[in-house]
Amino acid sequence: MALCLGLLKASLSLAQGAGALVLEKEIALHGVEGRIDHFSVDIPNQRLFVAALENGSVEILDIRRAERAAEIKGLEEPQGVYYDFKTGRLYVATGGDGKLRIYDEKSLTLQETLKFGTDADNVRYDEQTGNIWVGYGNGGIAIANAAGQNVGSVALDTHPESFQFEPNGDRVYVNVPKQFGITIVDRKKRAVVAKWRIGGQFANYPMALDDANKRLFVGCRFPDRLVVLDTTSGRIVTSLPTVGDTDDVFYDPVRRLVYVIGGEGAVEVFRQQNQDHYDPVQRIITAPGARTGLYVPSLNRLFVAVPHRGLQSARVLVYEVKGD
Repeated sequence: MALCLGLLKASLSLAQGAGALVLEKEIALHGVEGRIDHFSVDIPNQRLFVAALENGSVEILDIRRAERAAEIKGLEEPQGVYYDFKTGRLYVATGGDGKLRIYDEKSLTLQETLKFGTDADNVRYDEQTGNIWVGYGNGGIAIANAAGQNVGSVALDTHPESFQFEPNGDRVYVNVPKQFGITIVDRKKRAVVAKWRIGGQFANYPMALDDANKRLFVGCRFPDRLVVLDTTSGRIVTSLPTVGDTDDVFYDPVRRLVYVIGGEGAVEVFRQQNQDHYDPVQRIITAPGARTGLYVPSLNRLFVAVPHRGLQSARVLVYEVKGD
């Protein structure tokens, strides 16, 4: 018994040192039905914006009080959201009507609406220009400025999923699952400059970037793998088995961890030993269908969305990241 307790303490200590996820609280999403998509955060006021896609709403949650603070209803499949604390504006991309809606964050009144065609999806903020990029339709990324004006676009051959900006360069990495790979866009030229294959792995939806180590993390659903690429060459560094039905991947540069959220009902955590080697260090059981979320470094929290299924209530799981 003493030996077993000692081994248990040692394993817990290892998990803590590796950056263990510990469930801190849950935030109920009363009345929210169907699939939940992506998140954004208001760090100063500790609010979470959740795109409840099949519910047709954006849920605004008070993180401190662990409750809903407000709600935007009547939307057609909200998918991507981004909150800009500099301007106090909330950007919401709705796939059902292909629009980007811009709201005042205090009154939640609609300020601007931009029409992009169909299936407005992922929303990203370009730190270099202050522009908003929105993936949409059968092959495009639209670009809007802070004033809500359409200022350009990038033509693609297929619908873009997750994409990431190179913070100190001009490249944008774009997942294009129907082309079984990644498209590289020059953000200044607003043009495709390269395409990378990801081997025998498909359904590549989520993506995260470790720019310091020149590594790109791509989550695939067929088979269930985390693919790591060298961004200097497009070479596949490694491919690791992971949780199924992944839709969000995040990199934690402080702890050198990769968090993979999967609808199979778990979060898989990998430690980056070096640029080319990654070890699984923790698997947290969440709930079936819980495949989206958000990692917020400044809050030291990972948020995971759980949809309503049978007796399973809709809610957001809040995990604190422990350890160094």
